[in-house]
Amino acid sequence: MKIYISHSRDFDYKKELYDVLESAGLNHEFIFPHKDSDAPFNTKELLQNKTCDMVLAEVSYPATGQGIELGWANIYGIPIICIYKKGSKISGSLKLISKTFIEYENSNDLSNKLAENL
Repeated sequence: MKIYISHSRDFDYKKELYDVLESAGLNHEFIFPHKDSDAPFNTKELLQNKTCDMVLAEVSYPATGQGIELGWANIYGIPIICIYKKGSKISGSLKLISKTFIEYENSNDLSNKLAENL
């Protein structure tokens, strides 16, 4: 399964998200939009062309750009799983676009829960 990773830029996403997903041993192909560049990523084209099967959204940190991405995914019928750190205040609007929410405490917890849910 091809999974697009959506996130805010307001945290160390390469260490706290990309590295965790890459080392989790999950048998999926992840699309990391900012792994090699901070340039804008054409998410709309990727979602519109259904180049991915799912969006995994780290929603602990509110971000306008991420909200736009998730809106596009919803419009194009791509399933969205929302993950967030325990204690984060996440937007109630997310319940309109996703039925799956995974709360995690740390990197190990995130890896384990994703292995169970993906």
